[in-house]
Amino acid sequence: MQENKQNERVLKEITANFGDWFNHQNAPEMTNKLYPYTKMFSPIKINKLKIKNRLVMGPMGNISMCEETGRPNHQMISYFEERARGGVGLITTGLVPVSHGIDPTVTELHNLSYFPRIDKSRTNFAGWRDLSYACHSNGAHVFIQLTPGLGRVGNPQCLLNSFKLPVSASWNPNYYMSAIPCRPLSNGALKKIIKRTGQAAADAKAANIDGVYLHGHEGYLMEQLTNPAFNRRKMGHFADWQAFGIDTIKQIRKRVGKNYPIMYRIDLSLALNATYGEKLSKIKSLRKFRHERRVEETLTYMANLVKAGVDIFDVDLGCYDNWWLPHPPATMPPGCFLEVSKLVKDYFKEIGLKSNVGEEVPVVAVGKLGYPDLAEKALREEMCDMVMLARPLLADPEWANKAYSGNVKSIIPCIGCHEACIKEFVEGGHPQCAVNPRTAFEFEFSKDIPESPIKKKIAVIGAGPAGIVASQTLIARGHKVDLYEKSNVLGGMLNAAGKAKIKYEIENYRKYLESQVEELKKNKQFSLFLKTNVTEEKLKSQNYDTIVVATGTKQLPINIEGANGKNVATAVDVYLNPDLVKNAQDITILGGGDNGCELAYMLAYEYGKNVNIVDIAPNFMTHSCTANRGHILHYLEEIGVKAYNCTKTTKIEEGKIIVEQNVSKTVPNPYNTWAPVLPENVENPLAKKIKEQYETKEIKTDYCIIAFGQVANDDLYYSLQEKNIAKEIYNIGDSNRPGKVFTAVKTAYRKCRNI
Repeated sequence: MQENKQNERVLKEITANFGDWFNHQNAPEMTNKLYPYTKMFSPIKINKLKIKNRLVMGPMGNISMCEETGRPNHQMISYFEERARGGVGLITTGLVPVSHGIDPTVTELHNLSYFPRIDKSRTNFAGWRDLSYACHSNGAHVFIQLTPGLGRVGNPQCLLNSFKLPVSASWNPNYYMSAIPCRPLSNGALKKIIKRTGQAAADAKAANIDGVYLHGHEGYLMEQLTNPAFNRRKMGHFADWQAFGIDTIKQIRKRVGKNYPIMYRIDLSLALNATYGEKLSKIKSLRKFRHERRVEETLTYMANLVKAGVDIFDVDLGCYDNWWLPHPPATMPPGCFLEVSKLVKDYFKEIGLKSNVGEEVPVVAVGKLGYPDLAEKALREEMCDMVMLARPLLADPEWANKAYSGNVKSIIPCIGCHEACIKEFVEGGHPQCAVNPRTAFEFEFSKDIPESPIKKKIAVIGAGPAGIVASQTLIARGHKVDLYEKSNVLGGMLNAAGKAKIKYEIENYRKYLESQVEELKKNKQFSLFLKTNVTEEKLKSQNYDTIVVATGTKQLPINIEGANGKNVATAVDVYLNPDLVKNAQDITILGGGDNGCELAYMLAYEYGKNVNIVDIAPNFMTHSCTANRGHILHYLEEIGVKAYNCTKTTKIEEGKIIVEQNVSKTVPNPYNTWAPVLPENVENPLAKKIKEQYETKEIKTDYCIIAFGQVANDDLYYSLQEKNIAKEIYNIGDSNRPGKVFTAVKTAYRKCRNI
């Protein structure tokens, strides 16, 4: 009992540290101080399988990357082959459901699938054999990630499409629409899923896949059945919350034999109590989940899973209802779950745990470990046995090869934005990468950019991410490129976006882009012109064949009385010069998007300011990934930042602002981090209507910051086009369509690869 209390206290301390972590540790950079990485590039055994190094490509759902039948196609195979070629030892696929026809959320209309499938037909089976050959040819091993289903975290559209309720272990609310109940699966249905999992494992083995990987964390169906938070069954075999997981492993082991590796993904805790505390019992959609699996219970369950046949675990924290934990965004600390993996590793050592073939049971660390020195240090200090890299391998498939050679500075750093890898498929696309435009397009774009048959003289205007990527691509095409930047620094808006300590990964990316420009400067075909405000006359006089405009955004005038006062500045101004608010204690930020909320975080945590955020919208950070949004908003509430949603600012005065606030009880809680903001094209017919009950209020304000009103700075483009300054004129990045790094890099690469 005492040990359990100690573990729960450690859990609470870990999650509490995720708010102001930068006060306790330094942000990492892409350094190679521990090179050569002898531990990272040493072999390890999983069951009887020998893996060449300690690097695991983490599972990232291959949503809509397969054919509609579920067969891995050329796109998906090329994606994995690129990572195998990059030097990683073990590859794991995204989740592959085995519960089509049982869990209605995993299947689309007409029995189509946006998930890969290994069941159903020999056509699908052939795709997996091709995928395994592609990985093996490049020295990597591959495990297939199997999932019993999505359960309560599945898409509730099945209610409309097939008139079926989503399913779960017990009666649980659906995550996306909590008013929709998820019905408990029958014992017969669960036994069918177990049998299918065994069959899928046998099929994987026959397809030359090297192991199976059970998706048992984050609140998916496996977790719902193996965690008393979700499994509150009172009768029957599966009322024992360990039964489903153990039975599944035994069935797999029965079908594949004793020497076939089985990996299990688990969270040490959902950490719902550690996250929400007493508030957990007051949140309607969460109050059923208070009696979550405790740390000691998880450790015991893991030991029992090993007895049943598991060979290796990766371990983290959290679930969908505190989604920033299992999907740590840019603002979370590096190596955020190393204490978790060490706790498990120490426990295994203490009890002398061995697998069913007498081998050690490796523990894989996860969570923002894409820095070679950090990964090597974790391995050397025995905090884990292997290191899992997911998003870092989207950003740079060559991560392992570059680390092995010591060429760390050339690694493209992940920026943790979730814009392309998660948000893109949530909104209807498929996983990609903000900083690597070839990710998931390897089948379309060769690694080497083909040389252009016609060489051109090209001007690129603006040295932000779009302008720099455009210049790189154009130089690779063999063109002569002049890059112009009106300021004296490279990186464009990254210079402001990376100022907060929580945005260290943006700053690392800016430094990476700087290093890439230094490489470009070695090419005689490239010229850089800083502190140069180009004019139409100058461009015309240089006789450019092509002009690429990447001039970013501009601030629109704000139609609020007093917005031009001396106590008012834009968010960009304050990021670049925090001294503007040095003498202000009470600060109000107008705009509850990513920009405003991240600035509020910086001012509250780094500078100790009292901060208010005001926005007319019902929810804050509505265009951000749920994980990113959750982390920021949760810890803004923790530090006491006051959020005014459904509130319109009418006047800015000295010492205060005047607002019209909707005080109706129907106004959403602005700090709701346990439910997602649905995509704009998804209507929730069960959502409560917001009534209007406005009151005029004064908010004490020493300084007011405008965090909205950025629009495309496209004046130059249209002026150049109108006057025919060059035969080809293109507009890319934010000056074409304001977005984030993802859209800037993607448009620059795609356009310039064809010039």
